[in-house]
This record gives sequence, C-alpha cells and structure tokens, in this order.
Amino acid sequence: MTITNKSSRNSKLLTAALIILWWSVWNYLHISIVRDAGIPYRQAALDGSVSTVLLAIACYFVVNIMRYYLPKDEKYLFVIIASLTLTTVWHFAVKVLLKSWYAHNSYYLRILEHTGGLRFSFGFLMIVCATVLAMLWYTQKEREEENLRKSDMERTAREAELNKLRQQLQPHFLFNSLNSISALTGTQPEKARHMIQQLADFLRGTLKSETQQWVTLSEDIEYLRLYLDIEKVRFGHRLQPNILCDDAAMHMKLPAMLLQPIVENAIKFGLYDTVGNVEISIRAASVNNQLQVTVCNPYDEATALPVQGTGFGLASTRRRLFLIFGRHDLLVVSKEAHQFTAAITIPQLKTTI
Repeated sequence: MTITNKSSRNSKLLTAALIILWWSVWNYLHISIVRDAGIPYRQAALDGSVSTVLLAIACYFVVNIMRYYLPKDEKYLFVIIASLTLTTVWHFAVKVLLKSWYAHNSYYLRILEHTGGLRFSFGFLMIVCATVLAMLWYTQKEREEENLRKSDMERTAREAELNKLRQQLQPHFLFNSLNSISALTGTQPEKARHMIQQLADFLRGTLKSETQQWVTLSEDIEYLRLYLDIEKVRFGHRLQPNILCDDAAMHMKLPAMLLQPIVENAIKFGLYDTVGNVEISIRAASVNNQLQVTVCNPYDEATALPVQGTGFGLASTRRRLFLIFGRHDLLVVSKEAHQFTAAITIPQLKTTI
C-alpha cells in the first residue's frame, strides 16, 4: 500500500471516529436533559438514542444531497427549505415512534409535548449546521477539482507547445542546410557531398535525443559541434567558433537543442553582412547553481543588412524558457562595442521534466 493510500485511509478513519464521538456526546447531552425533566433513565436513554440516530440519518442524507447537488445562486434559500423539511420529517418520526412505545405513560407524553419546540429547534440547528458544512466542504472540493482540471489543461497545452517548438528545430535547420547544399551542388560538389554526410551524422545524433526533454550541457555541445561542422562546410574558414565551458557547467542540464537556434542566429547576423573571418564565441559557466551560457557575435548596426528568416531563433528560445520556467528574464540580449550577446540562464531543477 502506498503512502498516499495509507494517508487517505487514516484520514477517513479519523473522520469516522470524530463523527462517532460527536454523536455520542450529543446523545449523552440529550439523555441528560431528558433525565433532568424527571424521566427514568431507561426511557431517557431510548428517547435520546431514537432522536440521535434519526437526526444523524437526516444529517447524513443532507450531506449526500450536497455531494451530488450543490446549489449556486439559490443556496441560502435551499439551506433553509431543506433544513426545515428534514427537521419536520425527523421531528414527526421521533414523536410517532416515542408515542407508540410510551402510549400509556401520560407523564412522559406531556414532557414530550412540552419539549416539542425545543427539540425542533435543536434538530433544525443541527441539520442547518450539517447542510452548511457539507455545502462548504463540497464547494471547496469542487474548486480544487476545477483548479486541478485547469492545471492539467494548461500543462497539456504547455507540453504541446513545447513539443511543437522542439519539432520545429530539425525542419527549420534542415531547410537551411538543404538550401546551402543546393547552392553548393553546382559550384562545389565535393563540399556539397561532405555537407550531406555531416547533415546525416547530425540528424542521427539528434534523433537519439528526440524523446529527451533535458540533456547535459556536454551532450548539447556535442550536437552543437556537429551543427557547426555543417556550417563550416558552408562558410569555410570565415566561421571561427570558439567554445569554452568550465567543468562544472558541462554536467549541468538544459532543455535539449536549446543552444542551436541561438548559435544559428549569431551566424546569420555575424556572417551574412561581412566578408572577413568571424568569431562566434560560446561561453558556459556554473554560477550560483545555475547554468549561464553566452553567445557572442560581431555586429555593426550601421552596416548590418536586413536578413530574411523565420524569426525562429531568439523568439523560440525565449518562448521555450517561459513555458518551462514561467519567467521572461532568462534570455537577455545586448548590443555594445560592436558585439551582439545573447545571455541565457538555466535554473537547475531538482526533478527535470
């Protein structure tokens, strides 16, 4: 038996014990009041037991009504009408039973009649309390279930969007690579063949992590190197990646294929409007138990040409980080000293999803 099942069972047992204790105390008080009116103990005990058992049944009945029907706007009127109806039925049933058993005891019958209003008032009070408590309990349970359903729906939608973003990674990169291969086929067929081989190696590697949502930085860097090898075929010596990661950071985790769109963005804006060599700097470090990665590329806003693209890189990374962590501040971009820098912070989750 699991801990959850044991806890649920213990909670039910405790609730049952408290209910039994409550009705036992109520029965004792009822018997004591009837005894103070001069009724013998045997008659008082029967009076109290009958009244308490029937009242407990009435309260149980109204609690079950609340389980299957929760009044909304008319709840206060429902409480009053339901309580009055059940109290009337309970009071009538108690009087009929006690009168039939003590039909020849005139003194007891007089006491029964004289205490009718008091009995009805106490019974009404108990049923009202049971109705209100049951209504509050089941309303709270209904809200909890509704919140749980909303959470499940939001989580499902979030996972679906994350999956969609992840599924866009390979087609987006594949289209760019195929365009490059197409351009190289006529002028540099050897480079085109080499690029096709590199692309096949990259896709085989990424397919292995298709079911993984989180990977270590060392694994993501491995896929990133394959990607950069492909881009080197495309740009030749002009592309000069510089990857520097400290040992502690290499074992930290991040969402799979998170860095590739950022590096692709750096290559696009760093090389497309220049003819010389361009260094793409990738740095990773462990800071305060968080993985911090920065990707830098040269950028001159005065000479930069508009680049047509899908806008997938930074936007998709920012969206993925928000869906996973619920924060907008984990990706920060800056432009200074002719450098464009994308800084990513990855909190380390105790249990990754």
